[in-house]
Amino acid sequence: MIHLSNLDLALAALLVLALAFFAHRHHGPLGRQILVAGIRTTLQLLLIGLVLKALFADARLVWVLLMALVMLLVAGYEVRARQHRRFAGIWSYGIGSLSMFLSSFTVTLFALWAIIGTDPWYQPQYAIPLLGMLLGNTMNGVSIAMDRLNQSAWEQRERIEARLMLGHSAREAISELRQQAVRSGLIPIINAMTAAGIVSLPGMMTGQILAGAPPVEAVKYQILIMFLIAVGTGLGTLGAVSISCRRLFDERQRLRLDRLTEGR
Repeated sequence: MIHLSNLDLALAALLVLALAFFAHRHHGPLGRQILVAGIRTTLQLLLIGLVLKALFADARLVWVLLMALVMLLVAGYEVRARQHRRFAGIWSYGIGSLSMFLSSFTVTLFALWAIIGTDPWYQPQYAIPLLGMLLGNTMNGVSIAMDRLNQSAWEQRERIEARLMLGHSAREAISELRQQAVRSGLIPIINAMTAAGIVSLPGMMTGQILAGAPPVEAVKYQILIMFLIAVGTGLGTLGAVSISCRRLFDERQRLRLDRLTEGR
């Protein structure tokens, strides 16, 4: 394995600085966003590297669960932050967090117990990276789907209310928007699966090959991860959209857009 020096990372950072400069000249605030994202990436990855080093040295269940909880809470915040129109109050945070917890954690536990078979099952070398990949992709699917659903419901509120007046149930009135939201949330993982190995070499597989693992073994792990991510993202997206659709209507099946608030 070829080890990277600080100079190597600095050269890569110069490329990001160049991108931020050109983006700032042509698109204003976008350059600052790129710069902030680059800084956050560096600091967060360095921090998680130190945390994982300590966690691997003292692999106790309580520390693994605490790490998993922090990851879920941050993912829930990011889901909330990415929505232009979101539910008011705790619902804007709770729907995404609950959906990701039920999907990502369930799939991760199934993989650790039934497929990988680590001993102990919570071995952080496997549990934390696997949960991180599942949470990250599920977070994207859930945030995209909820944003699409809420925004579409706001823009097409007259159409939805017209269907309700014609005798449609709440589920029927919003069924088309529901399908579109789920489709939007699943597009990234579907694209990743269909293009894997032809258009792109997925990150985990590439990392293992660069670290010296046999290509065939790296491919097996990547297939496993892609399948798990697809299931986790799909279940999380379906769950979030289902709960959101219920929240958009009250017990008398009236559209309640007053439950939405505009994000910053």
